[in-house]
Amino acid sequence: MMTKKDKIKQFDPNGIGDMANNIFGLPFKSDEAEVIIIPVPWEVTVSYSAGTANGPKAVYDASFQVDLYDAEIKNAWHKGIFMETISAKIQKQSNELRKKAEKYISLLETGKSYSSNKEMAAIRKEINLACEKLNAWVKEKSLLYLNQNKTVALLGGDHSTPLGLIQAIAEKNKNFGILHIDAHADLRDAYEGFEFSHASIMFNALKIKQVSKLVSVGIRDYCEAEATLISNSNGRIKTYFDRTLKNRAYKGDSWKSICIEIVNNLPEKIYLSFDIDGLDPKLCPNTGTPVAGGFEFEQALFLIETVIASGKKIIAFDINEVSPGKDEWDANVGARLLYRIANLVANQ
Repeated sequence: MMTKKDKIKQFDPNGIGDMANNIFGLPFKSDEAEVIIIPVPWEVTVSYSAGTANGPKAVYDASFQVDLYDAEIKNAWHKGIFMETISAKIQKQSNELRKKAEKYISLLETGKSYSSNKEMAAIRKEINLACEKLNAWVKEKSLLYLNQNKTVALLGGDHSTPLGLIQAIAEKNKNFGILHIDAHADLRDAYEGFEFSHASIMFNALKIKQVSKLVSVGIRDYCEAEATLISNSNGRIKTYFDRTLKNRAYKGDSWKSICIEIVNNLPEKIYLSFDIDGLDPKLCPNTGTPVAGGFEFEQALFLIETVIASGKKIIAFDINEVSPGKDEWDANVGARLLYRIANLVANQ
C-alpha cells in the first residue's frame, strides 16, 4: 500500500485531472488529506432561485479543470484535499422538501399564514424538523474530522447548511469570530417561518455563545430589522456594507488599508463563511439570490490573505450558494475559490 509520501512522489501535478481520484484529481484519501470537504446538497428554504443543491457535484466536476500550481504557496497540493461522497439520501430529501416549501411560500405570498393554515403549519413543522436533523448530521460529521485534527470545510447547498459545522467548532473552541462574506446580512429571525432558513444563518450562529464577533463584509441587501439588530448589537456585529466600501475606495482609501481594518475587528480564531453571491454576479450569475455590486475574485481572496498574514487563524470555512445553471461557469469559479481558500487555510 502506498503511503502519502509515495503518492506525492508518483503524482504528476502538471497532468490532466484524473477523475479516478478525488476532488481536483488529487490522489489522497481522507486520512491523508489535511483539508476535508463535507458536501451538503441541501436547498430546502431558498426564497428565490433554486439550484444550489447541485452545487457540490458541479464544483466537484469542475475541479478537475483547476491547475494545481499555486504561485504563492510552494507545493500547496501536498497538504491534501479530500471531499466526502455526496449523500444521495440528503439530496433526495432536499428535493422532496423543496417542492413542499415552494407550495408553502406560494401560499405565504398570497397572504396565507402558517398560524391559521393547517397545511402550511404542517409543512413548516416538517421542514424545521428536517433542517434540525440536517444540522445534527453536519455537526456529527464535522466533529469526526475535527477530532482527527483535520481542517474542515463545508460545501453547500444553500447558506443554511454550515450551522452544524459552526456548532461543532464551538465545541472545540471557547471563543472565535465569524468572517462573513456575502451580499446579504442573513440576520433574519426564522425567515418565512423557517427557523433554519438560508436567510437566518448568521442570526442562528449568534445564538452560539462562543461566537464573540460577527464581521460581515460586502453586504448590500438587507431589511430594516437586520439593520436594527446590527445597530443594537453593542459591537458584537460589525458590518462593512458594499456601498460604504465602494465609497471609501472612491475617496481614496486603499483596499489594503480597509482589509487591515476588517482583520483588526476579528478575534484570533476565525470561522470563514463565504456565500458566493458576495462576489460580483458576473462571477456567479446563477446563484440563488444575486445582487448587483460585490467583490472581484482576487479582491475577496486578498482579504482572506490579509487574515492569514496577520497571524490570526482560520479554523474552518464554508462556501455556499454555488448554482451551476446551464453551464459550468459558476462551478468553475466555485472550484477555483475552494482550491485557493483550502490552500491558504492549510498553509497557516
